[in-house]
Amino acid sequence: MASSSLPPPPPPPQILCASFNQDNSLFYVGTKDGFRIFDAHTGKLHYQKNIGGIGNMEMYFRTNILAIVGTGEQPVLSPRCLHLIDTVAGVTKKDLNFKTSVLAVRLSRTRLVVVLQDRTFIYDVNSTTILEEIETVPNTKGLCTFAPNSEACYLAIPASTSKGSALVYKASEPELICQIDAHESPLAAMEFSSNGTYLATASGKGTIIRVFLVAQATKSHSFRRGTYPSAIYSLSFGPSDDLPDVLVATSSSGSLHMFFLDAARNRRNQTSKLLGSMIPGAITRALDPANHHIIHNVIPAGIKSCVAVHKVENSQNSSKLPALRTVVYIITHDGYFREYSINTTKSNESSWVLQREVNLLDTGCSTPQREEQHKD
Repeated sequence: MASSSLPPPPPPPQILCASFNQDNSLFYVGTKDGFRIFDAHTGKLHYQKNIGGIGNMEMYFRTNILAIVGTGEQPVLSPRCLHLIDTVAGVTKKDLNFKTSVLAVRLSRTRLVVVLQDRTFIYDVNSTTILEEIETVPNTKGLCTFAPNSEACYLAIPASTSKGSALVYKASEPELICQIDAHESPLAAMEFSSNGTYLATASGKGTIIRVFLVAQATKSHSFRRGTYPSAIYSLSFGPSDDLPDVLVATSSSGSLHMFFLDAARNRRNQTSKLLGSMIPGAITRALDPANHHIIHNVIPAGIKSCVAVHKVENSQNSSKLPALRTVVYIITHDGYFREYSINTTKSNESSWVLQREVNLLDTGCSTPQREEQHKD
């Protein structure tokens, strides 16, 4: 009689940390062996160094300066030490030591932000002088978001462990400018738009994603991601130029969600004119039809990911109808980089193409057969 056995547990994630630089032109992955930097436009390996486990990392735009934090597996890579290194000179420019582990690092042209479990430090990036030390609520995941391309260098960190509130600072000053009460349950994800105009938030439930105007600390949009709870892993805004603002999200469900802010605003105004006199405002907002597009099975369910909107441009789809083309990059912690091209028409139809898939651990690039999925 053959004996039955349980399936083996899934392997641990190959990638410990991953993200993009400040203009999404490069991205990195940190592993138990070291780190690798890739060109996002080509998917080619740009730089690598095997120095031991990397738990946190941040690039300084497209320069040779990096901020790295180890996992403690190597004596020189303590999780309580932040190393600023020069990859060209091969030297450490500065070591910053802390009493507890560094959970997140952010860089702009003028500011360095270091997040610990109960404190957040703001430094002058050139002199590494402490400009502000902020005592915070317990922030065990190092949740924060930073707008490095905004003049104010907006920084947001959790304000509560019981509800979804965020404190927003001007790191350029530095000073606290507002508190945004976004959700009833604690925050799980936050992201600024590139210029700092918007702040997107999601709670641990992940069913609703809200967008706030930072200057007024007021809600401008509310999007329903889905009915069932799902952990939001990553949020990203598109470049805010002449085309509509785009917000994308990835979650533990394995789907990619894309929302158009301008479309939601226009359709909200139409709904308000028709229903405003009959339905209370709170209910009207709940019924707002968001311009929401979903690509299913972009990522294996439960695999962490980091998403970035590369560009939004005018194009024509296969039906010769005017459309917007959104290019999205996704890094997954099972070791892949994927580029998706998503076309959306004015009639709210969408189609997508997987343009590239790169194995980040083998540094080989494979271009899959193009496949499209349409949504009416």
